[in-house]
Amino acid sequence: MRVPVELDPDVDDEAPRGNDVTPYDEQHHVTYWRLLDAKAEGADWQEVARIVLHRDPVGEEARTRHCWESHLARAEWLSRVGYRRILEQAVAKGN
Repeated sequence: MRVPVELDPDVDDEAPRGNDVTPYDEQHHVTYWRLLDAKAEGADWQEVARIVLHRDPVGEEARTRHCWESHLARAEWLSRVGYRRILEQAVAKGN
């Protein structure tokens, strides 16, 4: 990884899209893991958004919901597909 690990970084309103792992993804991989863990535990999306994404689900419900859905979708993509790209990049660099 090229970006230092941050345990609780602020997030953008929308996670990256596309088939490339971005510096934003690298910076937010802990956020993605937390979202996946919360989903697996059946946690309430509003509580997760407040704690993990630093959003106000009461005051800005639509914006917060979009942020949560976007980041969860990206986390799921990284867990299914994106991690392979990280491995391929590491192999290509000889790491």
